[in-house]
Amino acid sequence: MLLRPELNRSIAECGFEHPSEVQQECIPQAMIGADILCQAKSGMGKTAVFVLTILHQLQDNLKPAAALVLCHNRELAYQIKKEFQRFQSQLPDIRTEVIYGGVPVNEHVTLLKGLKKPHIIVGTPGRILALVKKGDLDLSNLRMFVLDECDKMLEETGKPISLVNT
Repeated sequence: MLLRPELNRSIAECGFEHPSEVQQECIPQAMIGADILCQAKSGMGKTAVFVLTILHQLQDNLKPAAALVLCHNRELAYQIKKEFQRFQSQLPDIRTEVIYGGVPVNEHVTLLKGLKKPHIIVGTPGRILALVKKGDLDLSNLRMFVLDECDKMLEETGKPISLVNT
């Protein structure tokens, strides 16, 4: 799939041999910069689609907050961060952090203002929005943006979901 050699080594270390159907279809499109709407059953490798694509593309542009992944709850945010860690074993210069509510906001501010700012941020909408509004999270370097399980995020707003323009 024309991924960087470091990523191919990480994939092999994880024990994966063949990409899933959704990965075969979506990763090449994402790597050329196309917007992707990926829908598949649980366990089909959707998370790896955006994780591998982000890691592949970030190597050329290691700037703080170059990629942002939003998800609907802290458990999922933590799981996604673990997926990044798993695949970035051969990419030691890339830093990934998770940001969500329930943690004192000053810890996140310190993280974002420190010397080792994260290149990839995985977080929940409420905390990310609060940090952006206060000016503590600068998204001027943002190159890649992922909404994971966006249907669940929209459901939690309490507003009806309509994908059809009426």
